[in-house]
Formats: sequence, structure tokens, C-alpha cells
Amino acid sequence: MLAQIKNELIDGTTATDMAELFKALGDPTRIRLIYALSQKELCVHDLCSVLDMTQSAISHQLRYLRNMRIVKRRKVGKTVFYSLDDYHVEEIFLQTHEHLTHK
Repeated sequence: MLAQIKNELIDGTTATDMAELFKALGDPTRIRLIYALSQKELCVHDLCSVLDMTQSAISHQLRYLRNMRIVKRRKVGKTVFYSLDDYHVEEIFLQTHEHLTHK
């Protein structure tokens, strides 16, 4: 049994990538951004208004989340809209929220 578990254990690279994802989700500001984007695609101006933060602070967090493939962007003219990268991100977020609120 232990040999099977050892054989099926995730590799070091995957473990590191997963830890980096959890690290990205380990910031309250980024969690609030993800929540807002789980509701609707938003531009930086809208996110500044919703989170009561500066454009610079929002842009910094969005760049980090984009690099982690948690959010994606779509440009329309000069306006850039942000949304969650895919349904996996939303599922991770929703499952975590459900776990924390479950009694």
C-alpha cells in the first residue's frame, strides 16, 4: 500500500506549482479581487471602485494574478476587462469558501 502511494505521489515540480497557486490565493486583497471577478468581468476602474483601492495597487495585483493564470484580460478599445481565467479558478474559490462556511 505504501509503495503504491509513493509511486503515485505527485512530483516535485507539480507540488511546487500547487504551492505557488496557494501562495497567490493567500492574500486577502487578491481573494477580494477574485471574488469580484467571479461575479462579473470588470475593468480596472470598476475594480478600484469596488475594492476602494488605487489603480496602481489593483494593476499590481492583477499582473500577479495574470502571471499565475488566475485571471485573464480582454481589451476593448482602450479599456481592458478582467475575468477569471477558467472555471477551475472559480471552482477552487467556491470550494474553499464552502469549506470555510460549512459547520
